[in-house]
Amino acid sequence: MEQLKSFLDSNLASLQFIDVMDVVEILIISVMVYYVIVFARETRAYFLLKGVAVILVFVLVAMLLDMDTILWIASSVFQFAVFALLVILQPELRKALEGLGKKDILHSVLPFDVSKPDDGLFSDKTIREISKGCAEMGKVRTGALIVVQQKDSLAEYERTGIEVDGIVTSQLLINIFEKNTPLHDGAVVVHGDRVTYATCYLPLSDNMDLSKELGTRHRAGVGISEVTDSMTVIVSEETGKISVAYQGRLYRELSVQELEERLRSIQNKSPEEKERRRWKGWLRNEK
Repeated sequence: MEQLKSFLDSNLASLQFIDVMDVVEILIISVMVYYVIVFARETRAYFLLKGVAVILVFVLVAMLLDMDTILWIASSVFQFAVFALLVILQPELRKALEGLGKKDILHSVLPFDVSKPDDGLFSDKTIREISKGCAEMGKVRTGALIVVQQKDSLAEYERTGIEVDGIVTSQLLINIFEKNTPLHDGAVVVHGDRVTYATCYLPLSDNMDLSKELGTRHRAGVGISEVTDSMTVIVSEETGKISVAYQGRLYRELSVQELEERLRSIQNKSPEEKERRRWKGWLRNEK
């Protein structure tokens, strides 16, 4: 206890020399630690970090009780533990760095965005055509996998497919995924208001939390959503139910209206266009 008291006394004395930059550093470190914890909670690293925290608490207790043997073992193991953690957490660290690189810092600082049209990434007509096509395919149990691109490039996966370059319509989607047709196997990529590629192969998710009853189509939809910011619409061939994969999560058994809302959430319309659309809907309801 004497060691703990002397440690606290020395640190309290040093507080007298804290300046503004020290406060700024503390705030920056606090924000970094917060985001690390938030990121870790959404990955398998969370349980590993909880285990490391338990070990650190145990080591702290050993320091207070002067357990020299345990401290010597801990200091010896610590030299290799850092490298072991880097290897074990390599997938999570890569995902975190990719997420940092995808952040559009310039647009978040500037108060305007000249590159985004009023209609957003795709039009309302495209949303209706995708939803209508999925509803029709669901009725006849036709499986479908539709990847709606946002900012992240899908060129790596488009290279595995066949170029289509056609305007998005429900009939085009139904024809592509019709059983025993040349283009039905694989995924369709939608960029803007056009179907760009078909029969594309997607990475399968290794998420152990996904239901065992889900097949390759659903795992591919979740897999592409884990590595890009795209939204994937899935129609089950077994049940005809509609699902959406986004940001590594799967939302199952959606209605047509819920599917449209999911697609609108990534449409990125300008505030003026959203307000105009809201008033149009209000006036239509009044009539």
